[in-house]
This record gives sequence, C-alpha cells and structure tokens, in this order.
Amino acid sequence: MKNLIVCAIALFTSLAVSAQAEIKFDEETIDYGTIEYGSDGVRSFTFTNVGDEPLVISDVKSTCGCTVPEKPKDPIAPGKTGVIKVKYDTKRPGPIRKTVTVYANVDNSPIPLKIKGTINKKDTRSVLEK
Repeated sequence: MKNLIVCAIALFTSLAVSAQAEIKFDEETIDYGTIEYGSDGVRSFTFTNVGDEPLVISDVKSTCGCTVPEKPKDPIAPGKTGVIKVKYDTKRPGPIRKTVTVYANVDNSPIPLKIKGTINKKDTRSVLEK
C-alpha cells in the first residue's frame, strides 16, 4: 500500500512539473494615441514563448469587424518571439476601445489583449482652404 501511495505521489508530481508552453507579451494594451482619420491602423503585439514546449496560437478573435487580427501560422519555439498583428479600421472616427482574444496552448488561455485610442474626424476642408 505504501508503494502504491509513493507511486501515485511521484506520478502526480511529475505531471505537475511537466513541460509546457508559456506566453509573455511585451505589452497587453496598445495605445494608438490620437491618430488621423484613414491613417495606418496596423499595430503589433510582440510576445515570447518563455516555456519549454512549442507555443501554438490556435486562434485570435476580435470583438468586432472593425478590428482584424493576424496570428502566427507556425508554432513558436521555446525562447523565441512572435507577433500578433492587429489592424483597426481608422475610417471610424471617435474613441477606440477593443479587445482581441488569444487562444493558445497555455494555462492562462484565453488571453485578452486591448487596443485603445482616438481617431480624429475626417478633415472635410477643401484642398484650396488648406
């Protein structure tokens, strides 16, 4: 019986310290600041696999169609970095407050990432007035 208990504890301990992927983002919120109507809406979330197994980003979803995320196609090896690109439609003036959700083979999945900022109104003055 003692041997069975010792084996069970050893098995549980080995499972608890098993290899896994871990993700660490340089930043989890990107602030666009105040940008011009129609300007470049692409920003990047850089991350590192700080675990000891390949990191697989299975999906990245946004809260609306105005935000289009792009995930890495291949697994990210331990110690390597990757990028999730996010393109926001900058032809929507006003405040930006959106969430992009990352699904990966990590314990804390899904991971929410945020973008924020403000887009100025379209400049409607004619070229001659400028």
